[in-house]
Amino acid sequence: MKNISVNPYNPEWVSQFEALHRAIWPHISDIAQSLEHIGSTSVPGLAAKPIIDMTIVLPEKSKTSILIKRLASIGINHQGDLGISGREAFTRLPEYPDHNLYACVTGSQALRNHLTIRDVLRADSGLASKYAKLKYHLGSKFEKDIDAYVEGKSAFLLAILKGQGFSDTDLQNIEAVNRKPGNG
Repeated sequence: MKNISVNPYNPEWVSQFEALHRAIWPHISDIAQSLEHIGSTSVPGLAAKPIIDMTIVLPEKSKTSILIKRLASIGINHQGDLGISGREAFTRLPEYPDHNLYACVTGSQALRNHLTIRDVLRADSGLASKYAKLKYHLGSKFEKDIDAYVEGKSAFLLAILKGQGFSDTDLQNIEAVNRKPGNG
């Protein structure tokens, strides 16, 4: 297990996403709506683990099997939902910077979660600064425990989602998948 490393914002994260987009998008553009840069590296000025998070937005679930085949043809393999309903995970594209690649269907809870957090933090630099402080604290406190790090961020992120009108059921579902195993 690598140590958790929260780094100051790096403007190169944008160009890294763009390079990944150029490598992936031509293979899926006819079946997907977009390939979105999500997560902390997508928020200008926000500290983050230096891993580019991306999600492919599909118009309907029936496109998933085609997507899996197309990505496999360029060396990206399907990993299943990894316990998060409505979000499919994939391996990294070889020879590119560290990244996580997901696929979600338009309107799914997982996609709404990703995009809402990104968009709220992009729009509110003060909130993004508070989140950065929390991430630095958690990264140093739980440098070898990614589950505790993720769980430690949950209350902050759930408060954002609640403020954006997510239902209690949605919030409970999101909280459940971010809880450290054994803390359920």
